[in-house]
Amino acid sequence: MSMEHRLSIIFFGTPVFAVPSLDAIVKKGYLVKAVVTVPDKPAGRGYALRASAVKEYALRHKLTLLQPEKLDDEAFIRQLTSLNPDIQVVVAFKKLPELVWRIPPLGTVNLHASLLPDYRGAAPINRVLMNGETMSGLTTFFINETIDTGHILLQTRLALDETMTAGALHDLMMPPGAALLIKSLEGLRLGTLAPRPQETADTGRPLRLAPKISKAECRINWALPSDTVYNMIRGLSPSPAAYSVLHREGDPPAKVKLLRVKKEISGRDSVPGIVCSDGRTSLKIACIDGWIVVEELQMEGHRSLLISDFLNGVRVLSSCFFE
Repeated sequence: MSMEHRLSIIFFGTPVFAVPSLDAIVKKGYLVKAVVTVPDKPAGRGYALRASAVKEYALRHKLTLLQPEKLDDEAFIRQLTSLNPDIQVVVAFKKLPELVWRIPPLGTVNLHASLLPDYRGAAPINRVLMNGETMSGLTTFFINETIDTGHILLQTRLALDETMTAGALHDLMMPPGAALLIKSLEGLRLGTLAPRPQETADTGRPLRLAPKISKAECRINWALPSDTVYNMIRGLSPSPAAYSVLHREGDPPAKVKLLRVKKEISGRDSVPGIVCSDGRTSLKIACIDGWIVVEELQMEGHRSLLISDFLNGVRVLSSCFFE
């Protein structure tokens, strides 16, 4: 890329999901004038400050790093304006104030992990699996006044396997997301892209949204069909994780996260939450029409375990139940 056509960019991002996109921008040869990420946060038992994945990448590649406490801070906005970027890119970051996203002449582009206008919101990867969708994808679009509603640049579709977890879909999306972003930036640089309003995107059914997952939503209702419970568990795995409370005679109730499961449809009504286990390698929990077969779980305060290791240390009888 010749210097006179070198696109200058400010990049906003925080988690691992954003790193491949930033890496693709750097390798493409664009001029990264700054990387904006969140301030370091306390984490772990010792509450030591931990840098975001994007900060770690920026430091390794000696990129200018900004970590504002507030995005509407006047000094921060002056700093961004003085950098005079052609365009800003947002991948997995908080909502930007209008004073920030309006700065560059080419606009501010966001990479979103769904086929907009479906699954607008903070948790598209989780929600698409929780709803049992068979197709998802990624979208680049211009940020405007209302979250996830700006003009679409490009999209790419991904088929979803019915066994896929949110963690697996997250990892699957990173490379094509980075590629889609570069294709979008090149189209904007060359003037070959024609952004289109989201209102023209027709999904053939009412839109589904992807609001942030609440703690209350993570508790499993065993009175639901096994398909619904199964999709919920894989859509929340590994984080924030679906959970239930295990009741065992003589022991206090224990919160258990279910991380990896299979389903068995029996076609017969069962008592929701009852346990079927051989006490060694198998544990099943009843839904109204079948069973959830547990392969990996995590008791509160402990590390995750394969079911055989769990049953080796925890006595589970037919009198036990989850609720």
